[in-house]
Amino acid sequence: MRTCGLIVEYNPFHNGHAYHLEQSIRKANADVTIAVMSGNFLQRGEPAITDKFSRTRAALTSGVDLVVELPHVYACQYADLFSKGAIATLDALGVEQVCFGSESGNIQPFLDGYNKWSTGKAVFEKTLKEALTSGSSFPQASREAYRKLNLTSDNFDLSQPNNILGFSYVKAIKELNANIEPVTVRRTKSHYHDEEIEYSIASATSIRKELFNQHLMTTHAKQAMPQSTVNELETYLQTAGRWHEWEGYFSLLRYIVQVTPIEGLQQIHGVIEGLEYRLKETADKVNNFHEWLELLKTKRYTYTRLQRVFVHLLTQLKAEDMLKATETDQVPYVRILGMNEQGRSFINKQKKKMTVPLISNLQQMTHEFLTIEERATNAYYAIIEPEVGRELKKQELTGPILL
Repeated sequence: MRTCGLIVEYNPFHNGHAYHLEQSIRKANADVTIAVMSGNFLQRGEPAITDKFSRTRAALTSGVDLVVELPHVYACQYADLFSKGAIATLDALGVEQVCFGSESGNIQPFLDGYNKWSTGKAVFEKTLKEALTSGSSFPQASREAYRKLNLTSDNFDLSQPNNILGFSYVKAIKELNANIEPVTVRRTKSHYHDEEIEYSIASATSIRKELFNQHLMTTHAKQAMPQSTVNELETYLQTAGRWHEWEGYFSLLRYIVQVTPIEGLQQIHGVIEGLEYRLKETADKVNNFHEWLELLKTKRYTYTRLQRVFVHLLTQLKAEDMLKATETDQVPYVRILGMNEQGRSFINKQKKKMTVPLISNLQQMTHEFLTIEERATNAYYAIIEPEVGRELKKQELTGPILL
């Protein structure tokens, strides 16, 4: 069985994802596709529009064979740590290839870039540190350090989100010594940050914007997604009474900041350099989440960095909780969210070879990562009516979704 890994969020699964899946299968000549998917909170510091179970069903219905969960401690982090968790998960499953989208669709610049980066790592880290000390944001400092090594070029633009993540995947494969071959397919038509739906293949950002603005499924949004995703979004809205976006969590976040002492805020992962004081000072001055972000944003505190901090506040993820994630190169378990017949066949053959436990719900083992996962689940459903939230949370304790 030739295997192809996909690192995904599917927020929501759209026609561009379907194209990526189709092209990945073709390029990798894959018999089975394994998606490692972020749970309820995502890499750029956002709540997923629907929960991980709804997004798993949409992915399986659209042709993915197996969906496993990226642990929360990796899912809402900067690119290198996010990639480390995803690649380590795929490696634990024995996946042979990982296929990601990029601007050019050519893997060679990524491999050449890694060689330059690893040779010049000391120069890279020195330049990065100097840029951060001078007040640059982490993305700006990283771009400056990449330019110092002559890494970024017209055909390898490390300011593009897909290229940044792709390069982090390649770095993780090399640094973890994972037996995985990286391959890439070219991103088509829409760009990651496009905010308007212009084609049948549109960005997830533009689809979410359309849905959040209208608060219902629109014909415009439908054209950019498979029917299975449309069905899942409509079912979730009917069941939960809402789709998830930051504004829904504003009152809860404001309360957390107001009642948590400075010393408590300082323990939260990502709250450094006096951010705890800015959070306290601004909490009483804003009327919604967007205003709060705008008031907090500076050259150093980017939107993404702030959003991740808000996720960590919601989930009460502390700096000390992250030590195990950053210090170990192996994931402690692999959690299956869902699979079809082909995925089951792969798991039945592979599970005997695995060196880490294979689980499908929060009660199957005890681990710090699963305790954090439970907090993330409670935080995510906190804005749902209690009775409905309790029913949705039961999915955490049942077996995987079987298609």
